[in-house]
This record gives sequence, C-alpha cells and structure tokens, in this order.
Amino acid sequence: MESLDVVTRRVCVANELGLHARPAARLAREAQRFTSKITLCSQEQEVDAKSILDILTLALGPGCNVEIRAQGEDAQVALEQLEQLFLNRFEEVQ
Repeated sequence: MESLDVVTRRVCVANELGLHARPAARLAREAQRFTSKITLCSQEQEVDAKSILDILTLALGPGCNVEIRAQGEDAQVALEQLEQLFLNRFEEVQ
C-alpha cells in the first residue's frame, strides 16, 4: 500500500470566546467522522483533532492561527469540512 500525503490547511479561530468546550466538542465530533488521521498544530504543539481534551490543551483564543493536518483517503474532504466549522465560527451566536 502506498503512503498517502499529508494535506494541510491554516485557519483562524474567529469565535469571540476562542476554541472553548462547545466548539472543541463539535470539532472533535466532526473529525471522528473521517478515517484519516487528523491533527491540529499550533506553535510547538500537535494534538489529535478527534479528542476534545487534546483540542482544549491548545488553549486557542480568539485570533489564534492553527494548522489542520490530515492524512488518509478522505483527508481532503475532512479538511474542507473542518475548515468550514472555523469559517462559520462553529455556528455560535456572536
């Protein structure tokens, strides 16, 4: 089996309260729908995007940039879906 390339996308946390428990849970749930390995990278930290606790350890506040990395058969679709969550501010009323 050939190795699949890692695809990445940079996003910004636009939520007024940052990536707190509710959006972190939504992000983890969405990431779990995909078979690809998905990680979030911020500064020197890299965490599993399928784990709410891992996401919360990043302590991403408003305006923070984060890189989403995915590797697997559905990596591109996963990135597009996860990026939309960030762009839509996790559908939180601001």
